[in-house]
Order: sequence, then structure tokens, then C-alpha cells
Amino acid sequence: MPSSSFFVLLGFLFASGAAVAQAESPSTVPGARRIELAPDEAPPPSEISVSPGLSSGFYFDSDLLREGIELEGRERFSLVDVGQATLRLVPSSRVIPGETFRLVVRFRDGAAPVSASFLLRVHPAKAEPLVEVYRGKRTIEAYQQEAREAHAKLLICQGENAQLSAEHDAPAGLTGLISTGALDESGVASRVVSKDVVQTAGSGLEATLVQSFRSKKGVAVELFLKLKSGAQPWSAKGALLRGRAGTDLKVIRVWQEQPIPVGGASRIVVEAEATAAAAQGAFSLKLWEEGGPRTVTISNVTFP
Repeated sequence: MPSSSFFVLLGFLFASGAAVAQAESPSTVPGARRIELAPDEAPPPSEISVSPGLSSGFYFDSDLLREGIELEGRERFSLVDVGQATLRLVPSSRVIPGETFRLVVRFRDGAAPVSASFLLRVHPAKAEPLVEVYRGKRTIEAYQQEAREAHAKLLICQGENAQLSAEHDAPAGLTGLISTGALDESGVASRVVSKDVVQTAGSGLEATLVQSFRSKKGVAVELFLKLKSGAQPWSAKGALLRGRAGTDLKVIRVWQEQPIPVGGASRIVVEAEATAAAAQGAFSLKLWEEGGPRTVTISNVTFP
């Protein structure tokens, strides 16, 4: 790959802030997703996650036919930048989580495959920063690299399964924390951060209490959310914990006491894996609801 193309890829990654129908294999840039197009078939479009205000970049190994780009709902994207072999998209705040947009690109040389199709699905918080798209056959070295990557992923999955099995077999309560190694001589530290955090307005929800916890292996945020009068009931679907450097903690559990009724409140706990070093600094917590567009963002969350 020419050095100029490599810097273009890095630019996409830094600008972004991190079941596929078409074939995928290891990418040339860490964190990127790679899609390969076979010349003798027309597979269904690959689904790509995009999010309002976040950049998603595409790198192609062939020149694009710029006038052949088709983007459904193009007027609802704040940026559509088509380069010689690159495409950068930034959805505007007008898009709705769960909404999809069809993207079709065509290649200038006219060789098969002549085009590639994608389905852009709007996510309230996450976007794929970079997607590499390649045409044609892979080399033996690429298959060997894919086998190595698959083996590494298998080892990770085996480790995660072993951890889940250990947690499932462990007793509940304080004994469970001790048996799984979550406690050290410092125990579990907690901190009330309600007065320090900043909440984004406009979601119809208000955090009345925010408390953070840290153990030997992870962190947790407990918050009581109150639903304002006139708003519909709300249930948490997922969460994101992001540091100021743009690094996300691995969220392993989102627990909600009960759906928040109209005019009522409910307790929600978000748990993530984190070492003591990784838990340093301020984090932004974003929660999104089940089957709807409403989100809750709380900034400046710190851990003990």
C-alpha cells in the first residue's frame, strides 16, 4: 500500500474519535474492518454502524466512479467526502437510531465486481471508524494471516467462557466477590459524584444520584434515573463508558431494577472491566433505550 494511502487510513481513524454478508478478513490497520468482494457473486449489502456526529471512513483498493455514488437520504448527512479511492461519511443530528440508509459505490475500471453495496444502520453511540474494501482473490499469506487471527480470537473466547463459567458457579454476595478474586485488601471503594457530573439535557430523564465504585478487577456506576412528567416509560438497552482519550471500557453488564414508569424513578447499574490504571481520569457514560432513540449522557464520571 502506498504510504499516502496509509496516512489517509490513519486520518480516518483519528477523525472518528473506534452477521456480514460479504467476506471479511483481517485489516491492514488495527481497529479497522475489512470486507472482500468476490468477482463472481453479488452478495447482500454489508451492514455498517454509523452514529450522529461521528466519522465513518471507507478505503477501497480501486478508484471510485465519483458520479456513481448513491447514498439514500444524502441530505441528512453533514459530510459526504468522496476521494479518489476513499469515502468519508458523517451523519447529522437529524438521523434516528435504528434507521438505515443504503449506500452503493461503483468502481471506475468497470471490472467485476463493478459495484459494492452497504446498509448504514444508525446507532445512538457507536460508529465503525474505518472499513477497508478489497476486490478479487486473497493471497495464501492472507489466508494464513486469517487463520492466525481466528486462532487468537478462539483463545480469547475460551478465556471468556472460562471466566463466565467461574462466575456462574461462584456463590452470591460477599463470598462470590472473594471467590472470583474481585476483592483485594482495599475491598470495594465508592464515591458519590452527583455534584460533579454534567448531564446532557433534552432526554426527558434526570439523574438524581450518581455513585461510582471500583474493585480489583472493574468499575461500576450506580445511578437513579427519574422520568419527567409526560415522557414515555424508559428501559436501558446498552451503555458506553468512554474516557477523555477516546478509549472505551469493556461494559460487561447493564442492570436495571425495573422499567422507569411515567413520573417515577429506577436504579441502573453499569459494570465494566478496568484495571486501576485504566479507571483513572474522567469518563462519559452514555445509555440508550430499548427500541427507541432516547439516550442519557452523563459526563465527568470519576472512580475512586
